[in-house]
Amino acid sequence: MRRIVWVLVAAAGLAAVVAPAAPFLSRYAAVPRAADGPLTVLLAGVDVDYDDSAAVWPWPAKAESYTTRTDTIMLTQVWPDGRVNVLGVPRDSWVNMPGYGWGKVNGANVHGGPEMLMRAVQDLTGVPVDAYALVSLNAIPALTDAAGGVTVDVGQAMKYDDNAGKLHIDLKPGRQRLDGEQAAGFLRFRHDNLGDIGRIARQQQFVSALGAQVRNPLNVWRLPMMVGAVDRNMKTNLTRAQVAALSGAALGGPQVRTFSVPGDFGYRGAASVWEVDRAALNALVGKEFRDPDDVRALGVAVVNTDAPDGSAGRLKARLEGLGYSNVWIVNESRGPARTTASGAAAARVLRDVGFGTVTDQPLAAGADVTVRLGSDTPAP
Repeated sequence: MRRIVWVLVAAAGLAAVVAPAAPFLSRYAAVPRAADGPLTVLLAGVDVDYDDSAAVWPWPAKAESYTTRTDTIMLTQVWPDGRVNVLGVPRDSWVNMPGYGWGKVNGANVHGGPEMLMRAVQDLTGVPVDAYALVSLNAIPALTDAAGGVTVDVGQAMKYDDNAGKLHIDLKPGRQRLDGEQAAGFLRFRHDNLGDIGRIARQQQFVSALGAQVRNPLNVWRLPMMVGAVDRNMKTNLTRAQVAALSGAALGGPQVRTFSVPGDFGYRGAASVWEVDRAALNALVGKEFRDPDDVRALGVAVVNTDAPDGSAGRLKARLEGLGYSNVWIVNESRGPARTTASGAAAARVLRDVGFGTVTDQPLAAGADVTVRLGSDTPAP
């Protein structure tokens, strides 16, 4: 009888520990699995939207809609063995937003939602993005408290008060364990000579420290609370299979490495922006973020040789919709032909094209694969 009582007590305790993650598990519960390659998720924190029509001051926050500007942007690449590469994207990075035009990347979510934000970051980096996760500012204090605090080295005194934004920061220099409110201040502080760039460095420091705590076996019991804290404050298009892949990678203990989009401060008109060093970014991505087995990262040239007008543009759009990040159209002489593809990865690209045969025709300049559309191309 005593043994049964202890089993019941243990089961009740386990249920209580797992309970905070129950909503997440009900949607995404799946057996952790090892993915075939890296999974790239765009993490972005959204600004608070205040109700300026309210009769009280400070204005209260509106219900979270996840439609505001992005305050924090991190391109996070998770490999099956537990490696995690995080690329911090400055919110003021000057980018071309598909369907909108040039502007600061933090406005992409406002102009076209998370899909536009994904495309803007994908076009900037050349790294195919598999999914997004938008988190509210409430996620940081909730996650930090669920983790039991996070220990970081505060490099300088941080003092700032914003009554309207309900942000109060008062941190002294030195190594210390931050609670949720303190962590939010540590991550949002921008009032030093480095502005957003200094803040990205602190964000990466925080992510690395949190990853180290997650790897500690003594903190396993906190994981359901941490999952629940994020889930309550997140909007995402992650699928069940992708969550299973992320869970499988986490079993090995995350090994976090952080990077930042290289560039320098500049101006576009009167606006202060982050001018991206494209050459340096391409070199960084090629070394640290490129999956050699992912055809979506290859350069694909599309040629309309003998297909209906507009076919090259339609195929380009379709491949980009599948996550291809470097597709362009090339003009060549037209003539009777069937659809072909050339290049070392031609067969894999043709699986996404849906028709055609592999040939040894010359590649278009700069292309890894060249697809030449022929008379067998389906009409729109």
